[in-house]
Amino acid sequence: MADDELKLLQKIFDMMDYAYPALAQYPKSEKFALVTDIKRTMDKLLELCIEAQKRYYKKTTLQDMDIAQLKLRAYIRLSHQLGFLPTKKYEIWSEKIVEIGKMIGGWIKAIKKPT
Repeated sequence: MADDELKLLQKIFDMMDYAYPALAQYPKSEKFALVTDIKRTMDKLLELCIEAQKRYYKKTTLQDMDIAQLKLRAYIRLSHQLGFLPTKKYEIWSEKIVEIGKMIGGWIKAIKKPT
């Protein structure tokens, strides 16, 4: 599972690498509102991924990670609906977030399996 955990961490880095230039294009009025919320949520997702790798009991951390991923998805959708995020960037960013969500879901299923 350690290899999958590193892949998830890399996916989060890739998503953040894509997101920061996109966030720079948001209007000034949103720099300290929606942009800050999105950045904070991405940071939280990254922190939780690192924590989950190091914890012995991972269930709660993974659930928190799943919640952070859903929040991020909601923020991105809102950004698109408000017209701050062009459709193409929204689609690419959403794909990255969905892929991260699938990996988190797989990790949750893996720890729930009795060994």
